[in-house]
Amino acid sequence: MHLYGGIAKPASAGILVLFCLYLGLYHALFGTLVVAFRRSRLGKQGALLMSPFAWVAVELARARITSFPWDLLGITQVDNSLLTRIVPYTGAYGLSFIVAGVNALWLLRITLKERRYTRTLLTTAGVVMILLYVFYLRRVQTPVREGTAAVATLVQQNLEVGAAAIAAGPPLTMAQKLSAFSDLTLHPGMSYCLGVPELPSTQCIQLIPIGAAPTPSRTDMIVWPEAPNGFYESDPQFRMAMSSLARTADSSIIVGNFGLTADSQAMHGYQLFNSADFIQPDGQFAGRYDKMHLVPFGEYVPYKKLFFFAGDLLAEAGDLQFGSRRTIFQTGGHTYGAFICYESIFADEIRQFSDMGADVLVNISDDGWYGDTSAAWEHLNMVRMRAIENHRWVLRATNTGVTASIDPYGRVVVSAPRHRRTSLRVGFDFEKDITFYAKYGDLFAYLCALVTGAALGLSFLSGSELTIDPTVTRKA
Repeated sequence: MHLYGGIAKPASAGILVLFCLYLGLYHALFGTLVVAFRRSRLGKQGALLMSPFAWVAVELARARITSFPWDLLGITQVDNSLLTRIVPYTGAYGLSFIVAGVNALWLLRITLKERRYTRTLLTTAGVVMILLYVFYLRRVQTPVREGTAAVATLVQQNLEVGAAAIAAGPPLTMAQKLSAFSDLTLHPGMSYCLGVPELPSTQCIQLIPIGAAPTPSRTDMIVWPEAPNGFYESDPQFRMAMSSLARTADSSIIVGNFGLTADSQAMHGYQLFNSADFIQPDGQFAGRYDKMHLVPFGEYVPYKKLFFFAGDLLAEAGDLQFGSRRTIFQTGGHTYGAFICYESIFADEIRQFSDMGADVLVNISDDGWYGDTSAAWEHLNMVRMRAIENHRWVLRATNTGVTASIDPYGRVVVSAPRHRRTSLRVGFDFEKDITFYAKYGDLFAYLCALVTGAALGLSFLSGSELTIDPTVTRKA
């Protein structure tokens, strides 16, 4: 918030402490629920069995009440092709349930009458289960589809943000940006990776150009990212450049920019939005999606009245408006749903694009704010989970990376190395099916919350005799 957002150091530190305390409350809530179960008639074993339900219920609360479902426990299994088969039904919450459940099972105490072959049978059963799991994990792989029906061009603008932008020297003019990015669109970069970039197992390829620049190839969709490029939808120079690019490439374009809507009641006479504009191949601006889930203290200041004492300290924080409705874009007989940056962590919101008829998902993002921390990779994994939940291709264009095409099984097919100004030509397909999760959303998570609530009610209605140990009882 200080380095990139320009917020004063004392205010940034205070917000950080409050944020940590807020996140800690959810872990405290989980612990409180487990203790409540433990002290009820459920006892120790029952509390362990209830813990996966409680964990998912708390994750749901984090998503719904305070809107920060970053890195749910289930995201850790995005590369587990065996477990992710349940994701189109349960969302990432199903994986969270499995991870919490497996850990709880290790602590369960199960008493069996000792017989001659009891230990041998249990050991054999355990080994067989492990071997079967490893076998299916390695052998039951989703086949990679040969060939794709469409081609997209994803642009990675690589513009510095915050303090890094100041240190980078004089910025490019608007005309220079539009010219450079248009040229990059028509003549894609010469390097790409077959998988997640910067992993030792990923093969990255550097092509060597021979002769003159090749003639621009066909593309069905061009995507420019959310970035600190200063593009405004109302700027005639910007509109002219984008219309010209669409006609030259004979392709539709989705581009990140600032959208303006006149409002006489607003302070400046207009409302400002973080937007994705849609331009048809004939150069017409045909639609706009305004970001509905803004970044707190980055794009807006939550609870302004609560932070009245820090008005000057928070003066550099964004003051954008929330979008009011989801928008899908139609071209060439196909439908695209675009979501912007931070919105990708809200699974129940992204699935609504598929339910509205989008057969391709487009994610534009500016991950330059993450620097070289793990956040950029965490963000990528959450977008990959959205692809699995909806069984959709995701075309992801980011400012600094990770720019990639992601297939409906969450696999990164082609990506660009981070921190390079480049572009990618990627293949993708259109999917028409609607997954159970896309249709019904967080039904599994709400079921877990219902079970948790019922168990909590039982803990309050329990009698006064509470069993703490098979050999010890005490009065409540």
